[in-house]
Amino acid sequence: MDRLDAMAVLLAVVEAGSLSAAARKLHMPLATVSRKIADLEAHLRAKLMLRTRRGAELTEAGLAYLEASRRILEQVEEAERIAAGEYSAPRGELRVTAPTLFGQRHVLPVALAFLEQNPEISLKLHLEDRQISLVDEHIDVAVRIGHLDSGGLIAAKVGEVRRVICASPAYLARRGRPRMPDDLKDHDGISFRGFAVTPEWRYRGDNPALGEEPRARLSVNSTAAAIDAALAGFGLVRVLSYQVEEQLRHGALEAVLEDFAPTPLPISLAYAEGGLRSQKVRAFLDWATPRLRARLAGRGPRRA
Repeated sequence: MDRLDAMAVLLAVVEAGSLSAAARKLHMPLATVSRKIADLEAHLRAKLMLRTRRGAELTEAGLAYLEASRRILEQVEEAERIAAGEYSAPRGELRVTAPTLFGQRHVLPVALAFLEQNPEISLKLHLEDRQISLVDEHIDVAVRIGHLDSGGLIAAKVGEVRRVICASPAYLARRGRPRMPDDLKDHDGISFRGFAVTPEWRYRGDNPALGEEPRARLSVNSTAAAIDAALAGFGLVRVLSYQVEEQLRHGALEAVLEDFAPTPLPISLAYAEGGLRSQKVRAFLDWATPRLRARLAGRGPRRA
């Protein structure tokens, strides 16, 4: 039995939530995944997992073995990177994550130009509207919007983003333009969850607990759907400025209560402590940091 392979399969099952999901992730027959776990349990003479209706759950012995396996696999991966020269030259696979729309508009052009200059690096760009754990999901660099709570991360600020309340001209013509935060209680709102930092109904100088909100006429689970509903005239929406940059510029949406907008949120490139030991991470940060700063400040070419 290849114990490193069995450890990797166990880790995949836990991360995926079930044997079948892990089999799909690993492109491996379900029977093979099940056999590898069974062989590992037989070798250890201990039950590592319990199959339940909700999937696979670790036993106490399984939890302890999983943590040890994760450390061992990380050490093996680092040893392989050293042997491959990733710490002496920028090469290997680089994993970057960013919020979906921000990543499409700003990170992807910078990343493509970076790849052109570094032919020995391959890039996996994860665009998701949730905060991904850099350690658990083996991410090298993350774009984070909002104030960081450290958590072992080192960050370089590349810009800021405003929080905006906006609506379509048709809605404002029909319902009137709010002049004060208190006016929002007489308006319809579009609420959404699904972004790592959801802009609160907050106002400059306000107590966060006292932020006035419009009546939630519609609730959705994606930023894009909320913006589409606002464009259709269904109410006010609170978003981050880059998400409606084009709509505001072309007049499809209009910002309100701008004098009461709270302090902008920082945009940062974050990486785990020790990440700069890798030349590929250092090279990407050196390339991306000034270019993202220029883009977000409105300077320089839009194609990095």
